[in-house]
Amino acid sequence: MPPTSVSPSPERVPVVVVGAGPAGLTVGAVLRGARVDCVVLETETREFIENRPRAGVVEEWAVRELQRRGLADNLLERAQPHTACEFRFDGERYRFDYGRLTGRHHFVYPQPLLVTDLVREYVDVRGGDARFSVRDVEPHDLDTDRPTVSYTCPETGRRRLLRCDFVVGADGARGVSRAALPPERVRVARHDYGIGWLALLAEAPPSSDCVLFGAHPRGFAGHMARSPEVTRYYLQCPPGDDPGNWPHDRVWAELRERLGAAGAAPLAEGRLIEKRVLDMHDYVVEPMAFGRLFLAGDAAHLIAPIAAKGMNLALHDAFLLGDALVTRLTSGDDSGLTGYSEAALRRVWDYQEFSQWLSELYHGSSAGDPFRAGTTLARLRRLFTSPTAAAAFAEQYLGTATRF
Repeated sequence: MPPTSVSPSPERVPVVVVGAGPAGLTVGAVLRGARVDCVVLETETREFIENRPRAGVVEEWAVRELQRRGLADNLLERAQPHTACEFRFDGERYRFDYGRLTGRHHFVYPQPLLVTDLVREYVDVRGGDARFSVRDVEPHDLDTDRPTVSYTCPETGRRRLLRCDFVVGADGARGVSRAALPPERVRVARHDYGIGWLALLAEAPPSSDCVLFGAHPRGFAGHMARSPEVTRYYLQCPPGDDPGNWPHDRVWAELRERLGAAGAAPLAEGRLIEKRVLDMHDYVVEPMAFGRLFLAGDAAHLIAPIAAKGMNLALHDAFLLGDALVTRLTSGDDSGLTGYSEAALRRVWDYQEFSQWLSELYHGSSAGDPFRAGTTLARLRRLFTSPTAAAAFAEQYLGTATRF
C-alpha cells in the first residue's frame, strides 16, 4: 500500500542493513559489538524469521568465527557435532569418516535457531535497532557518499528516510538490494542443473547417526538430522514438480528404495510437516559491491543445497563485511571494504565448483546415460580407495582450505 504521508525529519545512522537473515544479523551484531550504530530493516516479523525452515549445517571454521565475536554460546551448547557421512550406492553402504581423517567436524544447528540467537544478541543484548514488518524498502543514491534508504513504517503507514554512510544488502535472492544494482555495472553468472529436489521435513527421529547420501538410478535421496525429533529428507524430482504429486506413501517408498543398502536399518517414518520443490540452480553477482552498497548472502550469490554451503557463505560474507565496516567507521581505513568483493568471491567460486562436482556424484547415476552412470560410480569408488581423493574431498566438504 502506498504511504499516506512522509516523515518530516530523516534519521541519521552509519549503516543500514537490509534483511534480517544470518548475514544481515551477523553484520549488525559485529557492528554493535564495536559500538557502531546501525538499523536492520526486515519485511517479515521477528517471529517469522525465527521459525523459517532453512539449512542446518555449519562448518567448524564458521562456528569459531561466531565464537570469536561472542555469537556462538547457544550453538556450542546445543549443536550436534557430526564427524562422518555415509554414501549409499550400488546396494552398499560406504561410511566416510572425515573426523578421523582430518580431526575436523561439522555442526548441525538449524538456521532458525541461529537466527533466533543472532536476533537476541543484536536486539536484546547489544541494543541494536531492528525494524520488522517494514514495507516498500528502497535504497537511493548508492553511488554517492550520502546514500539513503526509505521504507514504509507498518505502524503509521508513513514513509521513513534513513541517511547513512553505507548500505548492506542482505535481503536474499528476491530482495531490493540486488535489484538496485545497475545491470551495466554487474555480471550475474547463472547455472541451472535441470533437476529438482523435493525438500521434506518429517516428524521422525534420525535414522542414522550421520548424513546419508543415496546415489540411485531412480534419483538422489538425502537424509540429514535436524533434531532428535525432526529429520530433513531430500528426493530428486523433475524441476517444477508439484509437491502434491508426492503423497505420504510415495515419499516413504522412494526414500526406502533410494536409501536402501545391505545391512542398513529401516528408516524411521513419520508425518511429513513440510513438502516443497527446489529447482536446483546457482548464481553469482560480480562484483558484490556498487558505490556504498555491499551485498552479502543470497543477495550476492545463491548456491543450491547440494553441498550445504549457503549459510556458511552468508556467514563468511558477514564476517568480512562486518569487520571491514567497523575498521572503516572507527579508524578510516577502507582497505577491507575495497577488497571485500574480491575476498568474498574467492570462497564463493570455490564452493560453487564443489557443489557442481558433488552434483554429478549425486545425480550422475540417474541421468539415463550409461556413460555418466559408469563415471559416477568410478568417482564414488575412488573416494573409498584413494587416500588422496578422500583428503581432497574432506577439505572441500569441510571448507578447511587455508587459501581460496
